[in-house]
This record gives sequence, structure tokens and C-alpha cells, in this order.
Amino acid sequence: MTRHDDLAGFWALTKDFFTADPVFHTVPIAAVDRWLNRPDPDDEPPLLVTVSEDGVLVAAALRTPPWPMAISGIAPQWVDVVADALAGEVELPGVSGPRDSVEAFVVAWAARTGCSATEQMAMRLYELGDLVTPDVPGAARMATEDDLEMLSEWRREFGVEATTQVDGQDITDRYQRLLRAGIAAGNGHLIWHHGDTPVAWAAANAPASAMSRIGPVYTPPEHRRHGYGAAVTAACAAWARENGAEHVVLYTDLANPTSNSIYQRIGFRTVVDSAEFGFIPAGC
Repeated sequence: MTRHDDLAGFWALTKDFFTADPVFHTVPIAAVDRWLNRPDPDDEPPLLVTVSEDGVLVAAALRTPPWPMAISGIAPQWVDVVADALAGEVELPGVSGPRDSVEAFVVAWAARTGCSATEQMAMRLYELGDLVTPDVPGAARMATEDDLEMLSEWRREFGVEATTQVDGQDITDRYQRLLRAGIAAGNGHLIWHHGDTPVAWAAANAPASAMSRIGPVYTPPEHRRHGYGAAVTAACAAWARENGAEHVVLYTDLANPTSNSIYQRIGFRTVVDSAEFGFIPAGC
């Protein structure tokens, strides 16, 4: 296994490996695209690893803090190699990716480090087939910098509600910087309005390797159960396709059956079940 210090060099080595299946590898593709093209001053150095056999690249993974290590590029037969090389060298807060690879890595990591692990989210990756636009009152518009304060607050609320992210002003400020950079870069941030009231938001990255991933999708609690989330997701998917995405994907939380059924109704189809596990150091 090889660790890499240069993201551009890592991408030159792994680009063909990841883009051979841009849906399955949506997370590393989008992460590299963001870090190379829209870096943030608060970015910490990423963890970049590859495995080769007889000169052929067979596995690759990356971690872009503060996120877990993304291992869609590590098939289960290679997790021991990666765990052997990283144990004792780095601390991993967690791991995410296809469930078979994640569960194999969790076992390997725990055996080498003494860490325990907890499943933080069961997810499902979907890809859009034929888009079905729901009939919902209102209309979508592109977000502008005038929306940054509202969207950064919505992003914070989404993080607290739907993930394990910590709360606080620092994270809200970072979201605002990232949102500003994303809007400037041409990412698709769409806000659904009912009358003059903004009621839901969905975001999609500008296509990278012909793939665009939607997320987050957020409807404030007071505006839920009216179909706004489905409507803005469909509008975001249409935007992605209009801007060149051949593959439009999104992740769902399997603990939320409502969102899973909604996305299927507007045309998303299952690709693979995924999981995110967090690690707890031995003795804690």
C-alpha cells in the first residue's frame, strides 16, 4: 500500500480507476473535484492511499477531514492490506462506503487497533432513471449570494438532524464559505418557493466525470408534508441533466422510509446499500 501527499498526483493515478464507474465512486470523485477546484482555507490534509499488485492499481481510498474514510474503491479482499498499513499510523474517526467493504474494514480495523465501532447510518445509493416531476404548488429558482445566510443555517440544521456533525457557529461559518464557493463555481443550489416563501432546498454538484450528486435536500420542519422536498429534488435533478450529467445520484438514510419512497416515486433506482461506521478508540 502507498500513501500519497499530493492530491493532484493521486488523482492522476486513480482517475481512470474511479471514473470507470462514476456512480459507484461518486464520493471520491466529488471530493477530489471540490478539493482541487474549490479548496477551503480550513481544509486539513487529506489521507490518500492506493494498493497495486504487479503494477496494476487494485484499490484506492481517501479521507477528506472531517469526513470518514471513503472506501468505495477498496473491495473486501483488499481491506486487510489497507488496515495493516494504516493501523498505528493514523487515527480514523470512521469509514463509509458499500456495506460489504465497510463491514469487512470494520472487522479488520478493530482487530488491529482494539477500537470498537458503531454504525452511525445505514444508507442507500440511488441513480436517476426516468425523471417524474411531481405536481406541487410553487416553483424553483437558483440560489444567489443573497441566500447564503439562510442556506448556511439550513445546512447546519440538516447536519444536526440527519448526521453526526457537531453544532456551533464555526461550522455555520464554514458552510457559508463552502456554499459561496459552490454557487460561484456553478453548482446547482435550488430553492423551492411557495408564493414568496422559501420552503425547501436541494443542491447538486456541477457534473464531474459526467456525474452529479444531489445533497443535501432540506425542508424546514414547518414546511414538511407538502411535497416540497420531492419537488425541489426533481428540479435539482433536471438542472443536473441540463448541465451535462449523464448520471444523477443521491444517498438516502434507510432509517427514513419517507424519503426513500419519495425519491423512488420521482425516478431514482437502487444502486447499492452503504453504511457509515464510527470508531471508538480502545479504553474510551
